[in-house]
Amino acid sequence: MAYVPGVALLAALVVGCSAGSDSNANGADSKAGSPTVTPAPPGKYLTLPAPCRAVPRGTLKDLLPGAAALPGEQQEKVFRGSASVTYDTDRKVGCSWKSDAPNATRSLSIDFERVVSYDPAVSDDDRADTVYAKKEKAAGLSSSATPGPDAEKNTGTPGEKGKGKGADAEKPEKPEDPADDAAASADPSSSSSPSGGAAGEGGAGDSSVDPEDALPSRVLDNLGDAAFLHDLPTRAGSTSQQRTVSVVFRTSNVVVTVRYAEQPALVTQVPDSRELQEKAQALARKLAETLSE
Repeated sequence: MAYVPGVALLAALVVGCSAGSDSNANGADSKAGSPTVTPAPPGKYLTLPAPCRAVPRGTLKDLLPGAAALPGEQQEKVFRGSASVTYDTDRKVGCSWKSDAPNATRSLSIDFERVVSYDPAVSDDDRADTVYAKKEKAAGLSSSATPGPDAEKNTGTPGEKGKGKGADAEKPEKPEDPADDAAASADPSSSSSPSGGAAGEGGAGDSSVDPEDALPSRVLDNLGDAAFLHDLPTRAGSTSQQRTVSVVFRTSNVVVTVRYAEQPALVTQVPDSRELQEKAQALARKLAETLSE
């Protein structure tokens, strides 16, 4: 009589182990069938170039007329540029230059931002595209990546007039600085960079600042993965006129901003929009080629 319960207990243990084994097997099958999350690929760029050496001296001589005529040390100081203050040179760097000529003051600045996504489901490129899109929106433009009338009216070439581009392309409502770089606005060497308040003083409709042949801000083609040009005429103080052209483009996970500005010495002179735009675009394309090497 004492043996029977022992046999029953042993049988129960065998059945329990078998059931547990089946349960584990079922669990393994369930996990094996669950979807696997593949991390998004990293961006192409892991580092950034040295910004103050990114623009060749020959190009600087063309963009900063008058600098080549300065005596030795002063000339070297202008061409050396002033590096932006940054706490992580692998993530964001910049440099600015400024030259005073008898007829005008020219200033140039470039900024490189390497975007990293900390979300495994979002790639660095996608995150960089979001950063770029915010800058484009701040400039009052529509992305060329989005099909539709907005993309068509804002896409143009340097030879095209503003005619037929739409009011949004010619006169963006309350434009902001598309580069969104507080460090650049705080840099004394980039004092000609526009601010949000200055944009309200001299907009695209101000004929004293913006001549009729001025080319509008617009989305650009064939520059990186996405690009736009923002042309902002402003007033420096109460009399002087100035114009700042910004070209912003994205290539993979790096967003690059080029700012080129002119302030004439005489209040009756108006900066040449076409020249500033052409030179800013040419430099942006050189930087894009350098990054691709």
